Amino acid sequence: MDRAVLIERVSKTAYSQARYWRFYWPLTLTGLAMLLAQQFRNAILARYPEGAEELALFAMAASFFGFLHATLAFTPQLANVYSRSRQGMRLCFRFVLRVGLVLTVPLIWLGWTDSGSAFVSAVFAIHGESLETVTAYLRILLPLLVVDGMRHCLTGLLVQAERTGTVTLLNILYLVLVLVVLLAGFSAGAPAMMTVGLSQLLPALVSLVLLIWMFRRHYHLPQESSEENLTHGDLFRFFWPVALTSLMFALSRPVIFFFASRTPDAVVLIAALRVAFDFSLIFCNPVNQFRHLFVTFGLSDLAGLRRFLIRMLTVLGTTMLVVALTPLHEMIFSRLLGVKGEVLETAGQAFLILCLVPLAMGLRNYFHGLSLVNRTTGRMGIGSLVRITSIVLACWALQSLGWLNGRTGALMLFLGFFTEAVTVMLYARFSRR
Repeated sequence: MDRAVLIERVSKTAYSQARYWRFYWPLTLTGLAMLLAQQFRNAILARYPEGAEELALFAMAASFFGFLHATLAFTPQLANVYSRSRQGMRLCFRFVLRVGLVLTVPLIWLGWTDSGSAFVSAVFAIHGESLETVTAYLRILLPLLVVDGMRHCLTGLLVQAERTGTVTLLNILYLVLVLVVLLAGFSAGAPAMMTVGLSQLLPALVSLVLLIWMFRRHYHLPQESSEENLTHGDLFRFFWPVALTSLMFALSRPVIFFFASRTPDAVVLIAALRVAFDFSLIFCNPVNQFRHLFVTFGLSDLAGLRRFLIRMLTVLGTTMLVVALTPLHEMIFSRLLGVKGEVLETAGQAFLILCLVPLAMGLRNYFHGLSLVNRTTGRMGIGSLVRITSIVLACWALQSLGWLNGRTGALMLFLGFFTEAVTVMLYARFSRR
């Protein structure tokens, strides 16, 4: 190969990797800010008189709310892919608003009706004051389904404009507001339910207002904007498989909690898995941000995107393993989060197994990125169904045998991602043939 050609190719590769990094690293901080907010909530809950019970009750409420809220997870990608014209952008906003309003209906049923409360009671085998606390959480969190839908849509447009630094700054402010509300509520002696619920709702409202302001100041349509004859049907065909994918992801943890709630030490196991799952997301969430690279930059440099993903997975996996194998995780769980006793020990065991999860997520998200760009999201929905089926069957077998504990509960999460990744990969390869 000619020396000049080789130098030019190396130069282009270095430039693309640097551009990907400039685009990507603010998104990793965005994910970190959102996940740290959840760690702060766990830390405050653990410091209430009945810390383990408070953690478990919030985990139950978050399971129901998260199941519905998860359908909005791919809203930034939806806005990025289809907002290539003014008509497409307006259609995306209206579509997301309608989706958010529809999602509030089942949450109203769960939080305000007797039949909804009976359903919550049957799922998690809770009654009395515990049941009332869980339904109260759901009532407080109800507006977030619309608010966060709009936030995600605006975030996708700012990412499209490569304003990832702006997105990160707004999310850091969100994190600060969460901490302020949590400390204020705890110091004032407010009930845990009120403190944690408002720490999600109030910062989200402030964040939405700031996102609207930033959008009006900084967003411009792509130079190569296209006047596509989009309809709500086009958006729905793209949206329902990714919504199903997110729903199955959100259902994964409640399924594990469902079987864990029927073990002898249910409260300890659920609280420990909640702590381990939430903390592991600090390392796993950056892997999810990789899909933004595909949607924004397309498939023009697929080999470069693969190299970038492998490098990021290596760094994340190694860091997570170091934390799991050293006293660092115990210091974080006990000193920062206030977790003690059996919950601390079980959470540490679960976290070590969760070090496998980023690898499975990386493989899955690579093929997810291809599907999003090519608008072939149906295969993502199929993979998600395989994921939840494998988790249900495996958890049922473990619980029946009395083998469901911190380690095996964490292994179920890895199993779900791995089976989903293999399914989407095989689907993509056979569809090409």
